[in-house]
Amino acid sequence: MYSSRRRLALLALAVSAAAVLTAGAGSGWAKHKPVKHKKPASTLSGPLSGTWSGHYSGGYNGMFTLVWTQSGSKLTGTIKLSSPSGTYSINGSVHGGAIQFGAVTVGATYKGSVSGTSMSGTYQASPRGGFWSAKKTS
Repeated sequence: MYSSRRRLALLALAVSAAAVLTAGAGSGWAKHKPVKHKKPASTLSGPLSGTWSGHYSGGYNGMFTLVWTQSGSKLTGTIKLSSPSGTYSINGSVHGGAIQFGAVTVGATYKGSVSGTSMSGTYQASPRGGFWSAKKTS
């Protein structure tokens, strides 16, 4: 058992330590910077993300709707074509104003330029090619 005197000394020591820690925390040495949380990559979206409507002409003619998700320079999404009719997975990339993408299932590749809410270029769908353009709708 501790004597009353010894208990009083331990209590005084504990109070002194608490006072030092409290004073130190106010002086800045125990402070930390708040952690800035980044959004997960899956929630990031660039200016091309959204729905684009357009048309193509040349070797094949028709309308299309692109639904993009942009993460950095990478583009993923779907393209709905009027001919050949269907919705297909599509991947691409954008670097500055240059864009390229393709729908592997139908063997089509698209190259062109994008500025603001419009883009245009050429496409190749063996054995034919032509021109395309689109505007962002949402």
